[in-house]
Amino acid sequence: MSTKTKSKKLLSITFESDIESVDDQTVQKKSSNETAAGKGQMMIFIALASVPLVMVLGNSMLVPILPQLQQQLHISKFQSSLVISIFSIASAIVIPVTGYLADRYTRKMVLVPALILYGGAGILGGFAAAWGSYPILITARALQGIGAAGTAPIAMALVGDLFKDATESKALGLIEASNGSGKVVSPILGSLLALLVWYAAFFAFPVFCAVALVMVIWFIKEPKKQNDPLPLKQYIHTIGTIFKKKGRWLISSFFVGSLALFILFGILFYLSNILEKAPYNIDGVIKGLVLAIPLLGMVTTSYISGSIIKKSGVLIRWFTNVGLILMTVALACAIFFNQNIYVFIGLLTLSSIGTGLLLPCLNTMITGAVDKGERGMITSLYNSLRFIGVAIGPPLFGWMMDISHQTIFITVSALSLAGLALSFFLIKPDKTVK
Repeated sequence: MSTKTKSKKLLSITFESDIESVDDQTVQKKSSNETAAGKGQMMIFIALASVPLVMVLGNSMLVPILPQLQQQLHISKFQSSLVISIFSIASAIVIPVTGYLADRYTRKMVLVPALILYGGAGILGGFAAAWGSYPILITARALQGIGAAGTAPIAMALVGDLFKDATESKALGLIEASNGSGKVVSPILGSLLALLVWYAAFFAFPVFCAVALVMVIWFIKEPKKQNDPLPLKQYIHTIGTIFKKKGRWLISSFFVGSLALFILFGILFYLSNILEKAPYNIDGVIKGLVLAIPLLGMVTTSYISGSIIKKSGVLIRWFTNVGLILMTVALACAIFFNQNIYVFIGLLTLSSIGTGLLLPCLNTMITGAVDKGERGMITSLYNSLRFIGVAIGPPLFGWMMDISHQTIFITVSALSLAGLALSFFLIKPDKTVK
């Protein structure tokens, strides 16, 4: 072989080696970028999930300290219940306004001040409780409710802005799971904080809000608006047009979602009351752990169903209807099984699993129903009705408790059946949800 041929062969081998080296570097770089993207997405998920978690703590964490609050401030049972109700009522009223502002400006321009107001009002509420001032406490709780109005509904709209297809459904399932997780841990957390001082829970709010605030500011990069915001009159007209076209299934979805949370919170209120009475006599942290059982079923199911449904309209329809069937059957069986506490809690857990199947499906449909420019208002209206369901559940269940156990579960099983009928006949998503 000539020297020239050897040189060409050596050059060819060197060139091929360089190509392989470049390819290896490209693969390594791509793999590194995918890993970084995966970590970045997870941090966005966690930042978004922290927002509904903070919102849920607003009410549930205070439930264990209400008897002490009533005693320390020398107020009536009704006045102590207003500490919970005023939060939900203020949120329900203000949520549509925050939805409009989020569509008009940006999500974070609403979300960041809302978290600051929420935490700041918590400090005011803590001092009001320490001073024994009921009027200032109620004012602080109303301000917290206004702050809460700009949290979870806006986070839901943000999910629709940031993610598409299967990732969006997974993120919405995670948000619902975070919401449920807050319900699980908040009674336990409220009881533990009360061991320090009975009003410690109020001062815990700004800590949680600060964590959520830092995560939202640091990890969430909101996409720029593609179009200029519509004038108010045109915006309202657009929302009206959406309801004319999609009102039958949208309103049905709003009702079913609100109904599910009405039943969930009402049942928790009922279970909390019967556990404290004979023959169980369970209270404090132990009672919180028992209440966490059905909620844990809902949380786990919410996350799994959100991961599975992706954007499949067929799966969404199946999961929605199966969830309502589970709720109806479990609540109907609970009419006859109130004496055996183990069977009873099992039935309530089965109902909560049905709720966990249902809510991520509704979230996915409602979030994908409209374009980005109107998404804030639609998700806010939905969340406003959810707040109303949460607010009226405990007092209505308390009223029915004075009648009979059977009255409660005949009523809620009938309502679940009505929700199933609405879902079956009116909620029919396309094969692929937007």
